[in-house]
Amino acid sequence: MREALLGVAIFVCLAGASLTSLLIHGRFPPHHRQDDTSAIVRLAANLFVVMTSLVLGLMINSAKNTFEAIDHNLHAYATELILLDRSLRQYGPETQAARQPLIAYVQRVVDATSPSQQSPIVANRLSELLLNNVGDQLSVLTPPDDRHADMLRDARQQLQKVIELRWVLAEQSEGAIPGALIALLVAWLMLIFASFGFRAPCNATVVATFVVSAALVAAALYLIMDMDIPFSGPIQISPAPLERALAELKQ
Repeated sequence: MREALLGVAIFVCLAGASLTSLLIHGRFPPHHRQDDTSAIVRLAANLFVVMTSLVLGLMINSAKNTFEAIDHNLHAYATELILLDRSLRQYGPETQAARQPLIAYVQRVVDATSPSQQSPIVANRLSELLLNNVGDQLSVLTPPDDRHADMLRDARQQLQKVIELRWVLAEQSEGAIPGALIALLVAWLMLIFASFGFRAPCNATVVATFVVSAALVAAALYLIMDMDIPFSGPIQISPAPLERALAELKQ
């Protein structure tokens, strides 16, 4: 929701800058409308075009890296959940009390990744309590022999890995693109769009071009910001690995 509001705000800023420049240019004093002045304005705009292109490239690369890193960690997370459940099953029926909160935990995580949910994945207090309950159940087990002791040690290590990946995903869900960089980029784009309206003819075609261009640029920035936060918006991490893990746990 926040990214969508930012996209709308960016559209208003860009369209407003170009249309305002278009409307007030004719009211400038004559010496401000000379060809030399127009040339300087366009040179300055060209400078910001280059800087904007560089920053946009960095933002796209940062959002792509964040998305791929979270996708990789989510697959590893689902794998560790399956391996933990396999270790508990292999130990014996004594671990049924630990498997029940584990299944309930994975179910809540899958529900949190559905499009209807707004909360970030795994960042839920009740989910954390369910996962901690798995560790509590493992701590009361008494292995009858060395073989079971080894399996219990492996299960505890796998549980610790799940907890680590859970917090990694929770930390990564907030995005990595600084807000100040987005604000600076929007300011540069406003100057560029304002230069478009400098000495431009005031007609419906020009106005429509400015509005459509502002909408497309705002949409591109919105998608970049949305990709940087992969657990919400139209570009989301697929919940398929967690759904497959839940199906394996319920078998």
